[in-house]
Amino acid sequence: MVLLRELGAGDIAHPGGTLGAHLQRVQGQLAAWGARPALQVAGLCHACYGTDGFPTALLSPDSRAELAEVIGAEAEAIVYLYASCDRKATYPTLADADGSFRNRFTGRLHTPEPQLRRDFAELSAANELDLARIDFAFREKWGAELLALFTRFRPLLSRPAWSDCRTVLAAGVR
Repeated sequence: MVLLRELGAGDIAHPGGTLGAHLQRVQGQLAAWGARPALQVAGLCHACYGTDGFPTALLSPDSRAELAEVIGAEAEAIVYLYASCDRKATYPTLADADGSFRNRFTGRLHTPEPQLRRDFAELSAANELDLARIDFAFREKWGAELLALFTRFRPLLSRPAWSDCRTVLAAGVR
């Protein structure tokens, strides 16, 4: 995507090479799982505002309208939700229909609609599985914890995503 190239994603170090390469792999994983186009595009742009686990941002969250103009409002909403997640506060109850989601940018709590919860879980799985596949040390260190997380997220994950979670992450569990 031209925007990512212009923003320097190909020059930012990230496990497995560059942020640009990681973003492309995440999009490819979502495509392989049969994700709809908006979620695939969100996978390609999921780190534009930085994340709770990767603080380097390509754009400020104040640039939401500009990103939406390029990738569409639905994809941008997924990107923002993913980037805004306070993982420690949100992960324990994400799979609960009434579980609260804490926005790390604003500190506000809200309850995303079911489709956004599923999108968030699927994107989270694609992101973490990419890291686990390319970095044995990452998989050894975090595999069991991630498998437990995605086991909790199981009701939100597609069958292909859940199958890959078990296959990839169980390989790192001893």
